[in-house]
Amino acid sequence: MRIIVAGGDGFCGWPTALYLSNQGHEVTILDNLVRRKIDDELRSNSVTPIASLEDRVAKWKELTGKEIKTFTGDLNHYDFLTEVFKQTNPEAFVHFAEQRSAPYSMIDREHAVFTQTNNVMGNLNVLYAIKELAPDCHLIKLGTMGEYGTPNIDIEEGYLEIEHNGRKDKLPYPKQPGSFYHLSKVHDSHNIMFACKIWGIRATDLNQGVVYGLHTDETEMDPMLANRLDYDGVFGTALNRFIIQAAIGHDLTVYGSGGQTRAFLNIKDTVRCIEIAANNPADKGEFRVFNQFTEYFSVNELAEKVQKVAKEAGLAPEIANIENPRIEAEDHYYHAVNTKLRDLGLEPHLLTEEVLQGILKAALENKERVIKENVLPAITWK
Repeated sequence: MRIIVAGGDGFCGWPTALYLSNQGHEVTILDNLVRRKIDDELRSNSVTPIASLEDRVAKWKELTGKEIKTFTGDLNHYDFLTEVFKQTNPEAFVHFAEQRSAPYSMIDREHAVFTQTNNVMGNLNVLYAIKELAPDCHLIKLGTMGEYGTPNIDIEEGYLEIEHNGRKDKLPYPKQPGSFYHLSKVHDSHNIMFACKIWGIRATDLNQGVVYGLHTDETEMDPMLANRLDYDGVFGTALNRFIIQAAIGHDLTVYGSGGQTRAFLNIKDTVRCIEIAANNPADKGEFRVFNQFTEYFSVNELAEKVQKVAKEAGLAPEIANIENPRIEAEDHYYHAVNTKLRDLGLEPHLLTEEVLQGILKAALENKERVIKENVLPAITWK
């Protein structure tokens, strides 16, 4: 299959591009490299050293004989995007190319505007490019479980059957996003659903949980193929921050009470879910939603898991509760449905001690790269 992976230089996009290439697909990476520039802006970095995109794809070809084409440019530049479509004629468009950090979107007005402009307008350009140049192309769009928020009822997969005043209907599940970033994903979902309805586009919205893990079979083939490991208070997930804090002898800093519960999945399952969606495309005119996660944990549970693995490695981190910089429910009901991908063949990789040990090992090997002042939050919702 001819597949474009937009955002193919990023944490999820890079291992996805390698995995799909390894399965025999003709993969093209489209990326504006802004994530690397944001590291410079935030005076941060990946704990693991990452090679340039050019060197990455060259090493991949050297190791496997498989070529991954690359285009460096922005989805918000429509002439560029249409030229990529003309040259590649994609059958599937995997869309990771969005600003993905909730804290980044909450820094100030400028960052909120950038996040929504970049994400919403870029996605709208993709929809028009598919309509005008590749109407049978299947859009595989990375959404987020954060679109739903933390409702006091079960979270269904995209839609909810309701009865009101004696009448029944199946409607999009109500959205309660928690940041300007999450709001951008909600706007994306609405635009995609509308485009499917009026133009007959086929699309799968993957509402992904928080991704953990570092390695896939492909990224472990050579150090030049290594994936990034974010740890700072802007792009680092709670789990990553805890692991890096343990590696450098810092307390594991839990925001608030630590009862916040979120959905999670392994990076190996991310790449597999993309493959499943590509191999089982939506029907023409269909907007379907898959909840892409395998487990859910509270922040306290994550801290305790990291503390246990760290102590087994001879470290002695303490768990410390700090003021929550976010506006969010800290103790709440959380139960979400995730059957569609499993029904199509997903066999989950779960959050085991072995997985945590692997990330901790990478953190310890590169702990001199950690910028210690970045492991605490510096952005507030208030």
